[in-house]
Amino acid sequence: MFRLFRREPSPNVSSDHIDVVHEGACYRVLLKRVPTARRFTLRVRNATRDIVITMPKRGSIVSARDFAQRHAAWIAARLHRLPQAVPFEPGAVFPLRGEEITITHIEKLRGGIEVVVEERLFKVSCNRQHLSRRIHDYLKQEAQRELEGAVRRHCTTLGFAPRKVTVRDTTSRWGSCSASGALNFSWRLIMAPPSVLDYLAAHEVAHLVHMNHSEEFWTVAKKLAPHTDHAEAWLFAHGSKLHRFGASS
Repeated sequence: MFRLFRREPSPNVSSDHIDVVHEGACYRVLLKRVPTARRFTLRVRNATRDIVITMPKRGSIVSARDFAQRHAAWIAARLHRLPQAVPFEPGAVFPLRGEEITITHIEKLRGGIEVVVEERLFKVSCNRQHLSRRIHDYLKQEAQRELEGAVRRHCTTLGFAPRKVTVRDTTSRWGSCSASGALNFSWRLIMAPPSVLDYLAAHEVAHLVHMNHSEEFWTVAKKLAPHTDHAEAWLFAHGSKLHRFGASS
């Protein structure tokens, strides 16, 4: 007699996601295998607006799917509570240096970006399909320029040579300082008030003196940026919302 068994995928099978369904909606859940993980954990990431299961390296995909399906209602509720995405498109309003500004599209085959801050207009001249990319590129360039200037100024105060500055779309930290002294920041800081961008630059430059968050570190950081407490309060209240701008709806 032969019996037909459904064979569970081998733990070594490469799979980066599973799909779960709740009330007719399908949600894609990313799988992240971590050698040190001892159990399944589930989270909805605000910055990237996605769902991730962290699982043991040799965890079962079927078990991961069952785990996610049991929590499908929670996933739906968490996604529903995320701030509404604001894609970069004509008529959209987003913050630039802490001030709300409205995107206006001018249809041309070629062109650049003109910012009219006085009228709170962000004029973009390009083909419609390139609009979002041009705005992203412009904001990254502006963030790079202003962060380099702030880092240079704070390094001079401490007697250091300027450090290399890189901007990325980071999701967990607004800035970081490597052991070699390279500084990395989120380009989204260009949307925050200038004092917040300046504080983050001062914070990471202070790590060139103290690679920790000791009292000595905070003494240096607050010497460079006396507005530290105000900037941190702003980030706590509004920082996570910056990730919704330019995101897909």
